[in-house]
Amino acid sequence: MQKSIEKVVIAGGGTAGWMAAAALSRLVARPLSITLIESEDIGTVGVGEATIPSILTINRMLQIPEPDFIKLTSGTFKLGIQFENWRVSGESYIHSFGETGKGSWAAGFHHFWLRARELGIAGEYGDYCAELKAAQEEKFAISSQQRLNYAYHLDATKYGRYLRGLAESAGVTRVEGKISSVNLSDDGDIASLDINDGDSTVEGDLFIDCTGFRALLSGAALNGTYDDWTHWLPANRAWAVQSELGEHPKPYTRAIAHKVGWQWRIPLQHRAGNGIVYSNEFMSDDDARDTLVANVPEKLIIEPRPIKFVTGQRRQYWNRNCVALGLASGFIEPLESTSIHMIQNGIMWLLLMFPDPVIEKSTIKEYNLRIRSEAEYIRDFIVLHYAANERYGDPFWDHCRNMALPDTLSHRMELFKKTGRIFQAQDDIFTENSWVQVMLGQGVTPTAFHNIAAGQGEPSLDKFMQGIRDNVENTVAGLPRHADYIKQLMAHAKV
Repeated sequence: MQKSIEKVVIAGGGTAGWMAAAALSRLVARPLSITLIESEDIGTVGVGEATIPSILTINRMLQIPEPDFIKLTSGTFKLGIQFENWRVSGESYIHSFGETGKGSWAAGFHHFWLRARELGIAGEYGDYCAELKAAQEEKFAISSQQRLNYAYHLDATKYGRYLRGLAESAGVTRVEGKISSVNLSDDGDIASLDINDGDSTVEGDLFIDCTGFRALLSGAALNGTYDDWTHWLPANRAWAVQSELGEHPKPYTRAIAHKVGWQWRIPLQHRAGNGIVYSNEFMSDDDARDTLVANVPEKLIIEPRPIKFVTGQRRQYWNRNCVALGLASGFIEPLESTSIHMIQNGIMWLLLMFPDPVIEKSTIKEYNLRIRSEAEYIRDFIVLHYAANERYGDPFWDHCRNMALPDTLSHRMELFKKTGRIFQAQDDIFTENSWVQVMLGQGVTPTAFHNIAAGQGEPSLDKFMQGIRDNVENTVAGLPRHADYIKQLMAHAKV
């Protein structure tokens, strides 16, 4: 554990590997020898084509110009996710990235909205959010007057290729080949990796496991244990397929619930990403594939690819001298587009705690506490979508509605039902407004609201609510069409 960290070895490429390589080579403030090992023969899962706003942080830190990024990744903008058929069949709502309305120091806006609704002077909750209304009207722009909260839809393979260019220009060495064995030192740390059955050996001081579900280093070599969350999130299969895009790209992801899970729809500039997530205990693999193909309106570009997974997380993201990133560290289905965020989050905490010069046990412990905590909040947020449903008579959804919930989620739902209160925890990436939007969208409605809102008189509250709504409408009216803005932005690209 007391060896100085000079050589970093990244096992595996893809978004996880090349994002780590780009960040470490460009943002660690001391010289490092960084080697990335990958094989062209090993494909990537490639479902992470939708993101959340935190991706803007890593792009800015890596100084990636937005016009170049949009052009090179065939990217579009994302203002949120539209959930269709989740509470009941035939209904939809949008979980947007923006702030809804304006709250006070003691109570969020939803308390005032609940009071206004009681008085009969409130519109839909989403009427008070510019991002949500812009998504519905398929509009988008970035301006100094009104900066919307946004993320991207992107081609993850192209993004990885772009990150590779950044990493290699900063001195990262790429080694082509398959890892045939992981060699441990006498004290149990990883010492080196053999490539192509011993053709070459790569030694290192710190290893980053980006080998996907195989988890060759953090799982197999170090006997890392895994927390299985299937009892809370029973979906364990997916099919993914790319199709032509027969419409202008929408500035939101679609998540369409069906009898045994849900289907995603992610619009890029040149195609759509489609997939179905389901439980094989409730639907056969063949039926799931047929359901996906039947619900894609355009011509398929590739054959559907099957994906098997076990939802959960590795108990130690950082184990000895190995850090697991991406699918090697765990998997939470892509319902809220958190896959790339978790990669980025693992890298950001690694940068904050990078060994200087040696690995301390206290650093490993703190890193694991932080990453595990965030993953568990994401887990609770995803479980909420399933548990709060009224799709009675569908066995899968009946199971989800009646299953025992994590204590942390049960408490949050009960608190919201009884008081309307939601408090954002330190390691929770989802804001108070995100929780409120999904709670309300799934039919979890408070029976009370904060006394500050209760004391609002009707005339002043009506004026307050109408002012916010007018501002949202004026903002959205001034935005161009999403597709038009993408063309305008790419005209400024330098690649």
